[in-house]
Order: sequence, then C-alpha cells, then structure tokens
Amino acid sequence: MRQKEFLLVDGYNMIHAWDELKELAQTVSLESARVRLLDILSNYQGVKDLVLIVVFDAYLVKGSIGSVEEYHNIFVVYTKEAETADHYIERVVNRLPKEYRVRVATSDGLEQIIISGQGAIRMSARELRLEVQQTERQIREQYIKKRPSKNNMLADNIDKEAQEWLEKMRFMK
Repeated sequence: MRQKEFLLVDGYNMIHAWDELKELAQTVSLESARVRLLDILSNYQGVKDLVLIVVFDAYLVKGSIGSVEEYHNIFVVYTKEAETADHYIERVVNRLPKEYRVRVATSDGLEQIIISGQGAIRMSARELRLEVQQTERQIREQYIKKRPSKNNMLADNIDKEAQEWLEKMRFMK
C-alpha cells in the first residue's frame, strides 16, 4: 500500500516566484494569479494523487477568521488575521502523523529549515514548478499516444485479421 502523501504550498510564494503568475498578478490581478495557480495545482494533483493544500496568508486582513475551502480536488486555506502562511504550514506539519510523507513548497529559506526540522521534505518554488511542468509533459504525451489517428479510419483501429477479412469482403460479389 502506498504511503499517504501531503503537499503544502505557500500560495503567494509561488505566485511571486513563477514568472507566468507574477506577470499575471502585476498586469491583471492578484485574484487572477491565485485562480491560475489553483488550476495548475488542481491538474497536478489529479495525476499525483496526493492531498494538496495551498495556503494564502491573510496576515494583514483585518478581522479575517481564516477559512478552508475545496477548489476542485485541492484544499485552499486563507489564514486568520495575524497568522502567516508559514505559521499555518508549520502547525499542520507538526500535527500530521509521522508515517505520512509531507512535502512543503516554499522558497522562504527560514521556513525550509523549520519544516525540515519537523520531518517534512522541503522543495523550492522552482522545484515545484519543474515537477508540475514535467507532469504536464507526461499528460500531453499520454494523450498523444492514446488519441485516435487524425483520419479516424476503421482500418487504423482494428487488428490485422479483421483488416484482411474486410479486404476479402470488398472484392466479393
């Protein structure tokens, strides 16, 4: 049986570290960048089959009581007022049973040291992006291999014996 795996992602850290999301946040809106990140990670989770939690801090949001929402197949956490994403992630990592595989994606150096000390595997924003891109390539390759030929002809989708039988039938009167 496969060990249950958790991946906690510092959402704003990814947005500011991934060029595509950083540009989207600057040119369109931070909300657009958040949604794009969630879509990317939702696709990734669908292939990787892990519990994925994206944490956005609402540290400076007055009166925020925090929330946990489901976005397709992932969990999205907005921290409460005066709580950073780092603090939330540390608390979750500390509470998860040690038999689970726990990874944390953040490029915050101090946070990486803290979560490593708690037994989690650290990964930088760059490493997560590379892993996500590799997964996207694998999905594309699998799709290309499985998709029917462009002409979608019957002969392209049946075995040799059936092809020979059809060929004989064609010349019978």
